[in-house]
Amino acid sequence: MYSLHDKAFFFISGHGRGWAFSSNDLLAKFSRQQADNVLSDLVKDGKIRRVCRGIYDYPKYSEFLKQELSPDIDQVARAFARKFNWRIEVLGDTALNMLGLSTQVVAKYVYLSDGPNRSYDILGTTLEFKKSSLKNIGFKYKESSLIVQALKALGKERVTDEVIETIRKRIEPKMYGKILKDTQSSTVWIYEAIKQICREN
Repeated sequence: MYSLHDKAFFFISGHGRGWAFSSNDLLAKFSRQQADNVLSDLVKDGKIRRVCRGIYDYPKYSEFLKQELSPDIDQVARAFARKFNWRIEVLGDTALNMLGLSTQVVAKYVYLSDGPNRSYDILGTTLEFKKSSLKNIGFKYKESSLIVQALKALGKERVTDEVIETIRKRIEPKMYGKILKDTQSSTVWIYEAIKQICREN
């Protein structure tokens, strides 16, 4: 029989390295008390990391650097969204950075949210949520939102072949079809760019 500790770690590690979460994500399998206790134990054992109060991640590890990598801020933002039942949308400048289209070192990542204005320190990086009506939110996949917001921030005239290839390299090929279906209601020029990004080889 597996212990509670093992069951929780199998559940967490099953989401892959880089996944961020709160105790709420464990409540389908554990009671609140069990979840809180087991997360505290897993942090002590060094198997997971507390990145902010109430938010944890299963950190990626660099063999080359021999250390844990910084938290995936998008994963952390989505962990907050699930925890508080917010809908969120990445802001354009943040999307550009995440897709490798901006060379600026970002100290602050900004998301629009239908929750309150909040700001969090994630191991030295600021994650900010700005209250918004989010009328146009409706993408099923985070990749769809990321691409659309980045393209909007760039503007039609700045979407070059180089931009298309840079975004393409950041998206897993298995997501291409899903993104194409998900973004069909986008502005015509944005959808044309997405078709280029998600083309089959």
